[in-house]
Amino acid sequence: MKRFLPILFLLLLLPGPDALAVNLPTLSLSVKEASDPAEVSTLLQIIFLFTILTVAPAILLMTTSFTRIVIVLGFVRQAMGTQNMPPNQVLVGLALFLTFFVMSPVINTINDTGFQPYMNKEITQKEALDRSVETIRGFMFSQVKESELQLLIEITKQQQPTDRQDIGTTILIPAFMLSELKLAFQMGFMIYVPFLVIDMIVASVLMSMGMMMLPPIIISLPFKLLLFVLVDGWHLVVGSLLKSFG
Repeated sequence: MKRFLPILFLLLLLPGPDALAVNLPTLSLSVKEASDPAEVSTLLQIIFLFTILTVAPAILLMTTSFTRIVIVLGFVRQAMGTQNMPPNQVLVGLALFLTFFVMSPVINTINDTGFQPYMNKEITQKEALDRSVETIRGFMFSQVKESELQLLIEITKQQQPTDRQDIGTTILIPAFMLSELKLAFQMGFMIYVPFLVIDMIVASVLMSMGMMMLPPIIISLPFKLLLFVLVDGWHLVVGSLLKSFG
């Protein structure tokens, strides 16, 4: 294929009306009067779809396990003091794949109960959306703390709900995010403790030796990396993260 690329390039540069004609597609946008209400409905659905795609990252952050995972992984890097190692792309990529792993039962349930029946024209679009939202709400209810839910209910001055159906999604999502942040910082504190002990020991030894001008991080970093490798730190961190969603 590579040997034909120069020939194709030369053919495209040939001048004159008898040269090889290359048909290039064009794109045009226009506004015209709709002859059928279905055309307007289809256009609104396309606009709604593009809107959902633009806020998809926010939906991923708000309603899945991504928040807890990426914060804990960030705490691991900060506790070790390795600055940009692993890079942000690696941490976010690992967090995304771990999120897909944790959310796979939820995704499969949405596919079986909502998406596939809708594609087979067994249910309407609204029913598919309601089933999908209910599945995601079930996951968030399994992780949210009652204290966060109660806080938002008191702020909105709503009546005390009798069951889950009385709690709106606008209350559930921020309560879920507060719970994820709270648990992520608790796990981050536990990760910081052993590395903080190493920093304190190294700083004390340097001060006792009169080497106060030498930054302790230069000496403690190899020891923290050695400790992290010896205890198989990534295995412990990832295992604890995944088990926390059980």
